[in-house]
Amino acid sequence: MESVKIIKFLDKYFGFIICLILSLNKLFPKKNSIHGKKILLVQLWGLGETVLCLPAIKALREENKESKIDVLVTKRVKDVFYENSDLNNIIEVALNPLSLKLFILKNFRKYDIVIDMEEYLNISSIIAFFLGKKRIGYNHGIRSLLYDKTVSYNDQQHVSQTFMDLLKPLGVKKKVHKLLSLNYSSRDKKNVDSLLKKNSISNRDFVVGFGIGLAESVKERMWPEERYAQIADYLIKNKKAKVIFMGSKNESEIVRKIQSSMKETGCYNFCGKTNVRELFYLISTCKLFIGNDSGPMHVAAAQGVKTIGLFGCNLPVRFAPLGSKNISIRKQIGKACINVHKGEVGTCKNGKENACVKKIKVIDVIDSLKKL
Repeated sequence: MESVKIIKFLDKYFGFIICLILSLNKLFPKKNSIHGKKILLVQLWGLGETVLCLPAIKALREENKESKIDVLVTKRVKDVFYENSDLNNIIEVALNPLSLKLFILKNFRKYDIVIDMEEYLNISSIIAFFLGKKRIGYNHGIRSLLYDKTVSYNDQQHVSQTFMDLLKPLGVKKKVHKLLSLNYSSRDKKNVDSLLKKNSISNRDFVVGFGIGLAESVKERMWPEERYAQIADYLIKNKKAKVIFMGSKNESEIVRKIQSSMKETGCYNFCGKTNVRELFYLISTCKLFIGNDSGPMHVAAAQGVKTIGLFGCNLPVRFAPLGSKNISIRKQIGKACINVHKGEVGTCKNGKENACVKKIKVIDVIDSLKKL
């Protein structure tokens, strides 16, 4: 948590200054055509956003079959691109000054085009500036001055389409209708199958995945623990379901609290028991997934699992679990507290802790379950 805060602090203030200095390059305008066969995509941060950018990457490959297309990532999202046939290379970088300096020196102006898929991080635009002869990015913030072509960030459409919009300067104009499934290895599958077997869970069971966790900086999106307990009890009692709680090791204690308040048995705590790719497969074994507005929710949608997404501070129009089978629940009326593209991912602005998402009642989720 602290490392994330430090990175965001440095990015906001020092990144702003560096962007301002580098923007002086605009005083010496050059030919502004965008072309080339060596393309780099920059997607560093959120698991959910990374899942949502895959349709755009596929479209880019379809229109540039002979090009070399690489993606620059951090460790936290690297596995989303595992065995992705649309990419030539997956390049991992650490977000610390020394690693970034060495990486930039080694790859200075290596690419003809860099497409910055990050919505607000200044560091991604700085990387794009040094690595690309030409750069494409969104047109808001100081970072936009480092791009040769900019695209408007439309916050009234799904983010997967907003990523697709970044390809417009290259002549690619497509609509996103579904997400792409995520890959995992045979070993990942074997490990998860062993875990399921150990807990007497088979593919004949009505397995429901619960995604209660959230990224470090957005806990305001978490639906109350006691309501997850009530929904789990309902599913086990009325649908003979087996409920699997999924998430990081840090969230295991939250699940134990939920389990202690439940009346029914048939609930399993798998938090911290799978790596990222194993999670992709585990979610794919579910018949249904219920979760906060978070990365695992988008993973479920990508894996073709019926998904119910719980929204409070964020808007489903931007981040709904994409797919005709899926349902988004949001009871809060009015503007979003969270605007990722503006760097607004903090405190709920509409009352006490988690006020927006608390407007979703247990009966709202049960009604959605009946629809599915």
